Amino acid sequence: MSIYKRLGIHTVINGNATLTRLGGSIMPPEVVEAMTEASKHFVDIIELQKRVGEEIARLTHNEAAYVSCGAAAALTLSTAACITGLDSAKREKFPHLDASMKSEVIVHRYGRVGYDFAVRQVGITMVEIGDENGTTPEELENAITDKTAAIFYFANPSREHLWVPYEKTIAIAKRHDVPLIVDAAAQLPPAENLWRFTHKGADLALFSGGKGLCGPQSSGLIVGKKSLIEAIAFNGPPHPFIGRGMKVGKEEMVGLLAAVTWYLNHDHGQLQQSYEDQVTYYAEAFKDIQGVTVHRSFPSEAGQPMPRTDIRFDKAQLGITRDEILRQLLSGEPAIDIAGTGADGVLINGQTLMPGEVEIIAQRLKEILLSEGS
Repeated sequence: MSIYKRLGIHTVINGNATLTRLGGSIMPPEVVEAMTEASKHFVDIIELQKRVGEEIARLTHNEAAYVSCGAAAALTLSTAACITGLDSAKREKFPHLDASMKSEVIVHRYGRVGYDFAVRQVGITMVEIGDENGTTPEELENAITDKTAAIFYFANPSREHLWVPYEKTIAIAKRHDVPLIVDAAAQLPPAENLWRFTHKGADLALFSGGKGLCGPQSSGLIVGKKSLIEAIAFNGPPHPFIGRGMKVGKEEMVGLLAAVTWYLNHDHGQLQQSYEDQVTYYAEAFKDIQGVTVHRSFPSEAGQPMPRTDIRFDKAQLGITRDEILRQLLSGEPAIDIAGTGADGVLINGQTLMPGEVEIIAQRLKEILLSEGS
């Protein structure tokens, strides 16, 4: 009996996204094996973090890297690093910043996300620039003061046309000696993002370990300047300060290294084609059912360059609402979780589907639709 059956927990077919509430992603065997091997020995955690970081930096063409306890911890530790450097007196004061410490972070108002609490929890103030109509370079430059600790970009290609372009932001940041940090937690694919932001001039780029990388769900990855990575480690575990509760186990460190290795060796062209093939499959599967239309949706919900399947349901013809379809999918056996869109559609994300699950979703949808029409 599986552990989930023993606990009375239903497993879910995830056609939604690499959502934390659903466990992120499924780790490949190479990652699981690496974590199992790591679990069998005691090691010096600080030394392991340093060596794993060096290996990941080499693989991703970066100056340095650090494995964090998820992408939210990466936000907190990166902010802390920009404020303290290697100053132990400042490190002890979080979240109560005094007059000697930088205490502001600049962010595009239209680029904010709920996760930026992880930045604010060190005690800083968010300084917003621009609005839903855009932001000018002058607004960014005028927002920088002697209290500015960093400029944050919460990467999402669908919004970035309204922000000050990276190249201009980098030039302004460098002119004022202010670090630019890119939160790219969900921005894999493409794989090149692991070095694209930093090669363009960002000081740090942050990624989730448990989304596109298919690593441990409780891991995150920070890549960028060595001096800032050292300051991140200085604020992080096992030190008894703001990062103490953000522990990264030896299993997660080794697991994320294995995940990065696996991800970079993947045939990404083939993977992208598999997502396109899924859209084609659903279009063929529902072509003869009146009241159902299938479309290709691009890009993904996070702005990733990957297609999803957009299926629309005509309530008048089918005799069932979209919400009832979603309810029956989630309450069925197996349970299926997919995203709703608009008032009458669903989106199926191929990134999290295992072999055979595309067909299972199509079959369950047909059963629901045909039972209503019978």
